[in-house]
Amino acid sequence: MSYGGRGPPSIEGMVSLKVDNLTYRTTPEDLRRAFEKYGDVGDVYIPRDRFSRESRGFAFVRFFDRRDAEDAMDSMDGALLDGREVRCQMARYGRPAEPHRRGPPPRRGGRYRSRSRSRSRGRRHSGRGGRSRSR
Repeated sequence: MSYGGRGPPSIEGMVSLKVDNLTYRTTPEDLRRAFEKYGDVGDVYIPRDRFSRESRGFAFVRFFDRRDAEDAMDSMDGALLDGREVRCQMARYGRPAEPHRRGPPPRRGGRYRSRSRSRSRGRRHSGRGGRSRSR
């Protein structure tokens, strides 16, 4: 959701519901209308793909009151929204503490990496003279 250059609202003390199985055309306003009948909605956030900017098919709806969030979850879990049966659950985690870094993940182990070996260093000899032979 775009916040007009002022950033997301403070979500301190809000309770989040994760809403899954959304269509790509579902908007934050659609979700707000569907969920505000259960209580005051503080924020609606639909994560988008970094490159295509399309919805990733899920959203977070934040309520000021836990009881409102629980009522919404009980009523909306399995309900039809934009022709889809949505799934609602309490969000398990809050927003990440730091934004995701762009680019490849940092390498561990410095410049040289150890490689696992599939064979032991010492040679093992079988009782038949070393190498196996096909007949």
